Amino acid sequence: MVGGAKLEDPIGSEARVLAGYLGILARNANLLPINYESWHHMPDSNKNHALDNIKDRERVGTISRKKQKFTHTTGSKSFVCVVDDEELLSGQKVGRLQLFDITHRKKYGSLMTAKATEIMEKLKDKRAEYETTASNDSSVNLDNIDNRVITEVLGPERYGRLQLKAKATVRAAEVAVKAAEAIRKYDELQLQLQNMMKMFQQNQSQNPPS
Repeated sequence: MVGGAKLEDPIGSEARVLAGYLGILARNANLLPINYESWHHMPDSNKNHALDNIKDRERVGTISRKKQKFTHTTGSKSFVCVVDDEELLSGQKVGRLQLFDITHRKKYGSLMTAKATEIMEKLKDKRAEYETTASNDSSVNLDNIDNRVITEVLGPERYGRLQLKAKATVRAAEVAVKAAEAIRKYDELQLQLQNMMKMFQQNQSQNPPS
């Protein structure tokens, strides 16, 4: 069940899931077309198709979670949002090691699992090694230490995930371009309408009705 505020806005932890599914439906108009005035007029085939789509996504998510060596505590909140919130709170830049630590702790501060604790210790030890090396070798890039430590302890980031990030970036850029183009066309139409109104008013003043 999704909770609702006084104005029927979805609230609570389930609201984020609902918003995600609504986003899917909004992007794929073929699932639930909006040209039906009533839900009861919607063909059952569309309803079943949308339900199957949601079940498939749930199934994929369940399989993906089972493959994870350890899970994070952010739910559907993106790591980017976590970093942004933490940096606003602390006023300091959040590195990848700190992000791992933040996203794998329970509500009261303890790490989620023994595996997460073990990995965190390895990350700290490896970082200490690099910092010691950096203090004696000026060629070591301090800004890149976190990336090297994460790669050595957790392994290189999967190619598929990198592909998804790249595609998401491209999609975001495409959406921004389309939005800018839509705004430009809207402004042009507004200007044309204003000019037409002025011409009409001038014509009315020059040729008043008899």
